[in-house]
Amino acid sequence: MKGRAVKLAALIVLLGLVGALGFSLYGYLEFTKPGPLRDPAVVLLPKGAGSARIAQVLTEAGAVRDGLVFRIGVRLSGASRDLKAGEYRLAAHTSPQAIMKLLISGKTVVRRITTAEGLTSQQILDIVNEAEGLTGEVATVPEGTLLPETYHYSWGDSRQDVVNRMRRSMERVLTGLWDARAKGLPISDPYQAVILASIVEKETAVAEERPHIAGVFINRLRKGMRLQSDPTVAYGLGRDGYTLDRPLTRKDLKTWSAFNTYVIDGLPPRPIANPGKASIEAALNPLSTKDLYFVADGTGGHAFARTLSEHNRNVRKWRRIQSKTKKATQ
Repeated sequence: MKGRAVKLAALIVLLGLVGALGFSLYGYLEFTKPGPLRDPAVVLLPKGAGSARIAQVLTEAGAVRDGLVFRIGVRLSGASRDLKAGEYRLAAHTSPQAIMKLLISGKTVVRRITTAEGLTSQQILDIVNEAEGLTGEVATVPEGTLLPETYHYSWGDSRQDVVNRMRRSMERVLTGLWDARAKGLPISDPYQAVILASIVEKETAVAEERPHIAGVFINRLRKGMRLQSDPTVAYGLGRDGYTLDRPLTRKDLKTWSAFNTYVIDGLPPRPIANPGKASIEAALNPLSTKDLYFVADGTGGHAFARTLSEHNRNVRKWRRIQSKTKKATQ
């Protein structure tokens, strides 16, 4: 009897070992073989989630077949505390093991915010506030302190951090361009350069024209002539950080505001938008020209003039173009 009992115990142990080996082999194969995702997918793992919660999210997303296998595989790999939260893009049929390695790497989805040149600070803050995946509130910022370009972020990043990066980018670009500025400009400091650059930015969408537009304004400043820039009027008549959204009238041009360069001398008290790098560079290295005037030419650009009589001829041409366009659309 004793011998039979020993044999039976040995058989039970052997069966247990075989079962454990079989389960281990099953688990290893499940952990390393291609996953069930048929198409690429994006999963969001919340901050503070442990391996159990992560396994649940991955299972619900259809990225793994068995959450328990994923948890055991992570634990046996010694990576339970190394999985990082965030938004991840998974390729089709990514294995649980490969998912684990991705979560350890922390290579989350890179999102982008792009802000166009010439937007007001409030308009840029609107874009930041509407960006999916960012968190927290953001404080208002002075006009002209945000550099328009594309910024990368990850899900869960702070809105304020993104805005702070925009401000640092503007400071860095402005410092470099100020140091490389042309000599003898009627601009006393970098802040005035941003003010002028913001007007240049709003006056033309044609990149090649920016230095020429800046050259005209520099000439007018040197001669003590008023800038007479329509965008400054529109900014002064706007409300709550937004530019006026209707065509200007002759009455508008005569209405006093600190920004109406038809009635004030020199530059307005602050920028009217956030200029891009190219406009700042144009303001600090303007085209050497004798032109004092410009007006739209009907092609998207401008006609430039040295004298008032020449400018008036260009204005009449522009008005004829406007008249024909109006009739054609009636």
